Amino acid sequence: MPDSDLANLSDQLALGAVLLYVVAMVGYALDLGFGRRRATAETAEAEREAPAKVLVGAAAGATDAPRTAGAPPEDTPEAPERPEPRAERDWGRFAILISVLGWGSHLGMIVTRGWAAERWPWGNMYEFLAAIAFAAVTAYLVVLARYKARFLGAFVMLAAVIALGVATIWLYTPVGPLDPALKSYWIAIHVSAAIMATGAFTVAGVSTVLYVVRARRDTRRADGEPTSSLLPAADTLDRLAYKITMFAFPIWTFAITAGAIWADEAWGRYWGWDPKEIWSFVTWVIYAGYLHARATAGWKGRRAAVIGLVAFAALLFNFFGVNYLFSGMHSYAG
Repeated sequence: MPDSDLANLSDQLALGAVLLYVVAMVGYALDLGFGRRRATAETAEAEREAPAKVLVGAAAGATDAPRTAGAPPEDTPEAPERPEPRAERDWGRFAILISVLGWGSHLGMIVTRGWAAERWPWGNMYEFLAAIAFAAVTAYLVVLARYKARFLGAFVMLAAVIALGVATIWLYTPVGPLDPALKSYWIAIHVSAAIMATGAFTVAGVSTVLYVVRARRDTRRADGEPTSSLLPAADTLDRLAYKITMFAFPIWTFAITAGAIWADEAWGRYWGWDPKEIWSFVTWVIYAGYLHARATAGWKGRRAAVIGLVAFAALLFNFFGVNYLFSGMHSYAG
């Protein structure tokens, strides 16, 4: 019998995780806001100083004696590096701290639900979506530690809040036993790998969307329109999405392979053209095309971003669309 006390605790921890992610999202947004103000102020200051430097240079050229040919130019003092404003630094640290606390509450929600049901806690759509949101936040925290990609925080937190909100409002399922088809140790292997890969692909998708936004800003700037951006260079966002996808793709490949082995044990065949199997493979093919185009044809930037977004759309359809628009051997998931 499910433990009702642990089940209630799991629900409370889920609510706590949502609230903490919302606070973290606001903190990241304020961090970005202070960064925008700083970028705008520095741009305006540079525009004010440019004419003065031109005039000073012209006056010096008119009065200074000509230099000896081949003589090295006089040393000019370099502008001191501007420290990060305290308000921006404090909001960024605050948002990271709250993100970690939300991650801990989220982890507690998953663990207590598993204890309450005495099984692996991803046997239905509610548990699976909550686990994917947890994997996405985990992937973001790893990327934050590795690449200092704090700019992703607000957008990953938004995705986590939406996922947990959808899971709680529309997909909530009381704690109960597993469907008989899921009672296998393969659920810990196949489903766990799919969750990890989907979480990482989500962070890669966020980075790709931000690349598109930054690339458009760069195009407007080239056309002479005044713009300011808090995002890093478009090439940086493009490379970040590529690195995360390279990490997630082998895990997704393993998830499909493990699913085929499990299908053979459960249903006596490795592949049966079930809608979930088809769209998992379609998603794999598109991501494989993305990596292949980058590795062999040298595709990057806009062309690679288009393939990456199509792959992420196929991933989302595989999770939501297939479960609700088609019937098949995986119908127990919805």
